[in-house]
Amino acid sequence: MSQPQHLPDTPRAQHLGDLARADVRWHVYLETTTEGTSAKGRVHFVSGARHRTSGWIFLEWSEQAIYDRFAEFSPAELWKLLESLA
Repeated sequence: MSQPQHLPDTPRAQHLGDLARADVRWHVYLETTTEGTSAKGRVHFVSGARHRTSGWIFLEWSEQAIYDRFAEFSPAELWKLLESLA
């Protein structure tokens, strides 16, 4: 599988790691944006030409708080989120 790439339609998405199971690998990105006094975030999963995106599931006071919350997700929870987007 290729190396993580920049997501052209989501310039604020940051690559935060990969999920791998057998021969399946997904690059995981977190996109954040601010609106007024709050920040929101959503997760992108990319595997080759496949791209799945969650809704805006994080709402916090700052982008750093979103990254902190994302860090609490286990790989198993990320797999469940990815599978729910199928």
